[in-house]
Amino acid sequence: MATTTRERIVAAAVEMTTSSGWAAVTMARLAEAAGVSRQTVYNEVGSKPALAETMILEELARFLQVVEQAFDAEPADLTRAIERAVTDVLTYASANKLLHAVVSATHGADTELLPLLTTNAGSLLGAAKDVISARVAPYAPGIDAAHLDPAIDMVVRVVLSHVMQPSGSPEETAADIAWLAGRVLQG
Repeated sequence: MATTTRERIVAAAVEMTTSSGWAAVTMARLAEAAGVSRQTVYNEVGSKPALAETMILEELARFLQVVEQAFDAEPADLTRAIERAVTDVLTYASANKLLHAVVSATHGADTELLPLLTTNAGSLLGAAKDVISARVAPYAPGIDAAHLDPAIDMVVRVVLSHVMQPSGSPEETAADIAWLAGRVLQG
C-alpha cells in the first residue's frame, strides 16, 4: 500500500495507465487522484517522462524480486534456478496489468511507454543484468568471466522478449531457456 506522497502519486499513475491508458495521465488528474497539488506532483516525480521511467523501474523491481525468490528456492542448481526464475517471471508478467497496458498500447496511438521496455531499455536491462550477475556468481558457473556477461545479457534479453510477446507457456519457455543457458554456462 502506498504510504508516501511519491508512492501515492506513482500508484495513481499506474492505476490511470492501466484503466485509461498513458495518454489519460495528466499532472492535474494525477494530483487530484493522489490528493495533492500539481506542484507537489512535479516536485515528487518531475516530468511526465520521468514519471513513466519511475513506474517502469518500480515494476522492474517487483519482477526482480520474483527472480531473487526463485534463485533463493534453488540454491544448489543454477539451471533449475534459471528455469524457476523464468517460469515465475513469465507467470507474473502474464497477469501484470501495467505491462499489458504498455504492450497493448502498440496497437493504438498511446505508445509513449513502450520504448522504456524496448529501444530505450538501457536502465531496465542494466538493473536486470546486475541482479542476475550477482545471483549467478555463487553457483561458480563453468564459463570464463569474459563470456559470462554476454551469456547473462542473452538470457535477460530473451526473457524480456518472451515477457513482451509470449510464444508458449511459461513452463515450456522456461525449460527451453534454462536448457540453453545451462549449456552455455557450463562452458
